[in-house]
Amino acid sequence: MHLDEISTMVARGSHAVLLLDRAGWHTTRMLTVPNNITLIFLPSRSPEMNPVEQIWQYLRSNFLSNRVFETYADIVDAACEAWRSLTENPETITSIGMRQRAHIGHS
Repeated sequence: MHLDEISTMVARGSHAVLLLDRAGWHTTRMLTVPNNITLIFLPSRSPEMNPVEQIWQYLRSNFLSNRVFETYADIVDAACEAWRSLTENPETITSIGMRQRAHIGHS
């Protein structure tokens, strides 16, 4: 259903490429991929290559580490506040995704 929703957002005549890790739900044979989407899988056991993992590392390092939470709700609130803080600074997101190792061979 998620891929179908993404597919509806791809402009007519365009094609989407999704970068995915190899989680079981991404690689199952039961997954139906729409014709306007191509899946590209990262190498196994390479979280350092996954931009989303880099975002989570940034959030943990800058907002969530070295803290004790009283309740589950406190954890959720802290994670939501960290996410809001990050999304208010799109240049930070860009800088995380533009790490040099991701652009080897490009100028």
